[in-house]
Amino acid sequence: MAYQTTIGWSLVSSGIVTLILGYLPGSDLTWGIALLVIGAITLYIRQ
Repeated sequence: MAYQTTIGWSLVSSGIVTLILGYLPGSDLTWGIALLVIGAITLYIRQ
């Protein structure tokens, strides 16, 4: 059950981030890489 909830939140957050990226200045690739790095750091800190 927790697995399905995680997938659901992941999809919702991905959709929101995609919409936000459309309005931010700069390259989508740059923002995507920045978000990946921030996400990786967050996961590393939480361990």
